[in-house]
Amino acid sequence: MTSTGSGRARPGRTGGAAARARLRGRGGVGQDRPPVRGGAAPAAPASVRGGPAEPFPQGAPGLGELLGEHTQGSLFDMVTVAIAMLDTAGRVVLWSPAAEQLLGWPNEVLVGRRIEELMVDQALVLRTREAIAQALRTGGWKGLTELHHRDGPLVRVDARISLLVDGDGTPFLLVALAESGRVQAVERDLAVRDALFEQSALGIAVLDTELRYTAVNQTLAEMNGVPAEEHVGRTTGETLPDRAADEITVIQRQVLATGEPVIDVTLASPLTARTGGYRSMSYSRLTDRAGRVLGISGTVMDVTERYRAVAKVEHARRRLALLNEFGSRIGDLLDAGRIAQELAGAAVPRLADFAGAILLQAVEHGDDLPKHGHDRRTSLLQLGVAANRDGADVEVMLRRGARVTFAEDSSFGRVLRTGVPELLSGSEELESATYPGDPKVRAAQALGVHSVLVVPLRARGIVIGLLVLSRAGRREGFDRDDLAFSVELADRAGSSLDNARLYVRERTAALTLQRTLLPQQVPQPTGLEVAYRYVPGSSGTEVGGDWFDVIPLPGDRTALVVGDVMGHGLRAAATMGRLRTAVRVLAALDLPPDVLLRHVHELADDLAQGPDEALLATCVYAVYDPATARLTMAKAGHIPPVLVSPERPGPARSGGPLPGGRGRVLELPSGAPLGVGGVAFESVELKVPEGSVLALCTDGLVESRDKDLDVGLGRLQSVLEKPYPSIQHACEAVLDTMEQGREPDDVALLLARLGRGEEGARTVGWTLPAEPTAVSRARRLVRGALRDWDVAELTDTVELLVSELVTNSVRYASAPIGVRLTLAGVLLVEISDPMPDPPRERHAAEADEGGRGLELVRRLALRWGARAEGMGKVVWFEQELPGKEADRE
Repeated sequence: MTSTGSGRARPGRTGGAAARARLRGRGGVGQDRPPVRGGAAPAAPASVRGGPAEPFPQGAPGLGELLGEHTQGSLFDMVTVAIAMLDTAGRVVLWSPAAEQLLGWPNEVLVGRRIEELMVDQALVLRTREAIAQALRTGGWKGLTELHHRDGPLVRVDARISLLVDGDGTPFLLVALAESGRVQAVERDLAVRDALFEQSALGIAVLDTELRYTAVNQTLAEMNGVPAEEHVGRTTGETLPDRAADEITVIQRQVLATGEPVIDVTLASPLTARTGGYRSMSYSRLTDRAGRVLGISGTVMDVTERYRAVAKVEHARRRLALLNEFGSRIGDLLDAGRIAQELAGAAVPRLADFAGAILLQAVEHGDDLPKHGHDRRTSLLQLGVAANRDGADVEVMLRRGARVTFAEDSSFGRVLRTGVPELLSGSEELESATYPGDPKVRAAQALGVHSVLVVPLRARGIVIGLLVLSRAGRREGFDRDDLAFSVELADRAGSSLDNARLYVRERTAALTLQRTLLPQQVPQPTGLEVAYRYVPGSSGTEVGGDWFDVIPLPGDRTALVVGDVMGHGLRAAATMGRLRTAVRVLAALDLPPDVLLRHVHELADDLAQGPDEALLATCVYAVYDPATARLTMAKAGHIPPVLVSPERPGPARSGGPLPGGRGRVLELPSGAPLGVGGVAFESVELKVPEGSVLALCTDGLVESRDKDLDVGLGRLQSVLEKPYPSIQHACEAVLDTMEQGREPDDVALLLARLGRGEEGARTVGWTLPAEPTAVSRARRLVRGALRDWDVAELTDTVELLVSELVTNSVRYASAPIGVRLTLAGVLLVEISDPMPDPPRERHAAEADEGGRGLELVRRLALRWGARAEGMGKVVWFEQELPGKEADRE
């Protein structure tokens, strides 16, 4: 197309102006037009995409925009629509600025020229003429064509031709041109929008600034159970039930006000929905290219299956957590009652409203499990209870320690017999749980119990009890999943309960053995008041080897012993019994403490727990002589004794109060533990004030995990320094102050108040030279003493036995000989000499002149013996006083 010359008049200019004037006077584009002359009626305008919609109040164009104010970001900025007006001959009458922008041809150049001059291809010219002719005939035409840009390139445009007629009946052709590439892009975007909106499996909604629906897709309409057309123009509150709409409206207002999107909010589906369950909702704010808020858009997805799957997984996780928690709580328990209580407590409230753990009495007492089936005579105890409320009915239904009875054909009876759990629902099944008229059942009905699980507690295939779970009120009844979980919970508890039963049985056996091996009766010998305590360890069946003993010795002396065999369990207890027996046997030989310990050490291999295990034990051995107030002690690796001396020594009355005093730890030569060897045992002798208290104990009393032994001994000393009403009260006070963090070891405590001999006892003694005349002198002195004590009836026998013993001492000793007589409950005669070797009794032949002295002593004395004393020995015998034998008979 070529431009016209400057001197040539522009064709059609006047006609174009007149046409524009006529259009302004008679109405513009888009007015209803009369039928075309000689042609068909013009085509109806295309319907608006997406259907009618209420305009956004804030988005409606203002007056300034209508008058030409520029708006940024409009859709027209994306797709430029050029407008041109042609006459029936195809000449340009009007050429809009948009057309100038699209093709580069100015208005003054192109008006009055034929539109076909913009086409370089003759075929396009022919098609253009045909299109104009068709538009004049039919009222419109549309299609693609190419126009020549002023700068040279071809521009492919999408053209629309419409027939217009002015008020005078003059026809004109309105041509709308748009760049085809951009139009196709917009159409593609609209097609994508339609596909997403109409074919999406998600529910999609668009709402205006008043939160009224402007468009919803069919998926959302079906999800809400409300037709799509009934959504448009209405708010969520007007479409859905109030309860569901309130939550959604709050979210919509928040998104509209803040612009912050809300992603994947899960809410319950409204009651009018096609399906129940749960929905995931996401909302974001809509704005145009100018930034004006147009409303919000939302997507809704049915996540019922996902929610239920997650809920199921969470439910399983909580159940697993409950199992793990329960397992950790009972893992170290060895008490059936506590395990039963933990079992009931774990079930309430997470699994049930009420729970009771019922066990066989044999489980609590540690007896053997029954080998026959259970019947109504089976003794059951309710040892674990838990409830989510209190009240009299709860107390009737769940009373800890209550004995449970049942009928053999009841639910309890069937589960006990078969081991198959039962689920009870309804009042009739509940009444058959135990026996007719059971107050527990009536109390359960009063509490609104409607669902009950009766689950067996099993161990080794034997039913050892029942777990009874109940739900009441509006809580949903038990189902099969609950039953399966309850069985798993009960099985875990059953194993622990059986372990607790075995523990009780083994511990009872161990304690019985240990107590049998300990002294059954502790004597109260002359000059002593003894108190003792034994506390078993708290660590399972692992009883220890702690022991004590009080052994009467000749001459009113007493041996006090406390020992500890290393290790725990039945073997340690058995070794303790053997060790105690060995000490008692050797004590009867009246050996000094260090000698006795040496002999026990020599027996270590025989006293050991087994051939592959060595004996390792500690011991402290003390001998007290009330006549001389002397205490002789030796220890083998044991903790030292504690001695408390009164501030004012005086007579110690048996059963009287302890005045307290000043205490000290007796630092004895340690000596190695029995069975170790390598360290000699040494005895220490000291004179003690009358009324002193000697404390012997095992390490379980004074040792702790984080403190030195001296701290425990100091605590024991400070406790014993206080006054007490009696020595028994002192024992209790010592135990009450035991270290709480100590190891769970046995404790043996022996307290002895050291006094004088029997009140009214008389003693006399002499020292004689080791000469032959000592025999006659000894007889004379003994005769005089017995006469003065009014026991002359014993003179002949005592003189004979004294002469035999003194004769032996004169024959073998070279140092002074001691003779001492003590009259108390019996007559005690003691002959001492510096020779350490004890006398040996031998059997003399009929022709032998000697060797019958000790045989006479054995036959005529009540008791006799010998003991080491200092560097020498003492041979003693006792003679019963006149009249004692008759009293005994």
